Amino acid sequence: MTITPSLNPSLGSRFIKELKELIYLAGPILGAQLASTGMGFIDTSMSGQYSAMDLAAVALGTSIWIPAYLLVKGALMAVTPTVAQLFGARKSDQIASPVRQAMWMSLLLSAAIVLFMLTPEPLMNFLQLDPSMTGITADYLQAVSWGIPAYCLYNVLTSYCEGRSITKPAMLISIAGLLINIPLNYVLIYGKFGFPELGGVGCGYATAVCFIVMTIMMFCYVHFDERHKAIGMFRTLELPDLNAIKDLLRLGIPMGLGIFFEASIFSAVALVIGKLGAITVAGHQIALNFASMAFMVPLSLSIGITIRVGQAIGAGDMKAARFSSFSGIAATLITATVSAAGMLMFAEQIASIYTSDTAVLTLAAELLFFAAVFQYADGVQVAANGALRGYKDTKIPMVIIFIACWGIALPLGYTLGLTDLITEPMGPHGLWIGLVIALTISAVFLTLRLKILSERKIVHQNEELVQTTA
Repeated sequence: MTITPSLNPSLGSRFIKELKELIYLAGPILGAQLASTGMGFIDTSMSGQYSAMDLAAVALGTSIWIPAYLLVKGALMAVTPTVAQLFGARKSDQIASPVRQAMWMSLLLSAAIVLFMLTPEPLMNFLQLDPSMTGITADYLQAVSWGIPAYCLYNVLTSYCEGRSITKPAMLISIAGLLINIPLNYVLIYGKFGFPELGGVGCGYATAVCFIVMTIMMFCYVHFDERHKAIGMFRTLELPDLNAIKDLLRLGIPMGLGIFFEASIFSAVALVIGKLGAITVAGHQIALNFASMAFMVPLSLSIGITIRVGQAIGAGDMKAARFSSFSGIAATLITATVSAAGMLMFAEQIASIYTSDTAVLTLAAELLFFAAVFQYADGVQVAANGALRGYKDTKIPMVIIFIACWGIALPLGYTLGLTDLITEPMGPHGLWIGLVIALTISAVFLTLRLKILSERKIVHQNEELVQTTA
């Protein structure tokens, strides 16, 4: 008689339970991500309806301030594992202090972003941009800068809520911000109801107002909701503690740099592809835009993984932390399979959403093949990195991402795409191959790092248990 192997019911039920918990956390995070992306889409489309020049200026301004903001946002994400570990350890009375210090840190870091946004001329001169566009871009950046300090504070409170497994309020507030953004854009771009006609610059002021309103809403929620009253977040005014801020920066700066390195490599690839002509740029942009939207799913899951792992570590359950880590990676592989299958099966239909140009459509459909493969590499690496953040392990992952992106992806992609050192120049296909190979390497090494670290934590905990009972 042949015995058919079956899945261990205990392991299977644990995975299903973990998956449900992860989806419960990540679902609202995904909603918030989509709402934030929607604000950028609304700004682009409405400024484009006003004039092509304003569209170009807003797009340029966004490409300038978003990378700097992502660097700071990544640093502020240190709040999530910090709160998650304290919450998991049932030390709720200790949560308020690091969050207050993170607020001071956010103001410090936001001041640096604002200064950068108020003086963009050196960067724009270096890039040799069209002078007729730079004036609008500078005014747009100045307008957005009014809301940056508030938005950084908003990220601190959002990370605090995430650390406590409370993710729905940020989603609802983000959706509210999106809904406010649309009429504000209309009023300020076209000068309605007595307001001046500001064109694309009006998008900047509308965005700033939305950031401020979202922050006020989040402050009110944290202050008045019953679940947060015991924490006493705003009960006292706590002065800056340089040692506490240094600890947060030590944890957060590598996170921010890791996000910056990965985000900036795509900007660098876009600049390289810019040398290959308008059709190539358009085809690349379509594939990248759709892949970026699909990436929001593993990105949201990775934040959920950080929360689950951090809380398990705080509770002193290193085996549960390891299980949450690799269950999260398995979940991203499932979602990557779905998104990759969709890109492979409907490549031409997806490309046709963006363009009717036959040459652009054909190239975009070809590049969507690489984007499909890309889903696995990028999904695993972002999930493993999310788990490592839960362990508060950020420095080595930062180094791995830097080497993968800037040491492998760009040099290899450039060599394959634009030179004949290895093969005939492959154009954008070569650059995408470089990205896929580099992120695959990143995924492998981040997963190995997670395996080694999680096993080490379990061994260390077992040794402590033996010493305690001896």
